[in-house]
Amino acid sequence: MLKQLSRYSDWAPVFLRVAIGLIFIAHGQPKLFGGLDNVEKMLTGLGFPWPGFFALVLAIVEFFGGILILIGLFTRYAAALIFIEMAVAILKVHLPHGLTGRGGYEFPLSLLVGALALMLLGPGKISIEKTILKREF
Repeated sequence: MLKQLSRYSDWAPVFLRVAIGLIFIAHGQPKLFGGLDNVEKMLTGLGFPWPGFFALVLAIVEFFGGILILIGLFTRYAAALIFIEMAVAILKVHLPHGLTGRGGYEFPLSLLVGALALMLLGPGKISIEKTILKREF
């Protein structure tokens, strides 16, 4: 069984890309298209400088980073930005709540590790980088 599964190991980044990409598109879309005020308020409460600027950066990274990861274009760069975002979210928001439970860092940690895996593995078999451009970025 292990031998059969290992034949498909090149597909693992594709599955990870689809999941991570869809999650970040879904989280970034409402922020970018109408919810920046709420994000700005949250960042103000956390003591961030220039909360309006960082709210826009956060929304752009989530929405467009999710799209780039989903289609497999500039995958490692988009994953690096999402990794940074998740690290900041864990440290500034979720860490005091513990690993599990309301407000915990269980889900953000999963996304951080998924982004790290994509940074290390690249986009996988089916991606714009591999199939159309014939090179990884």
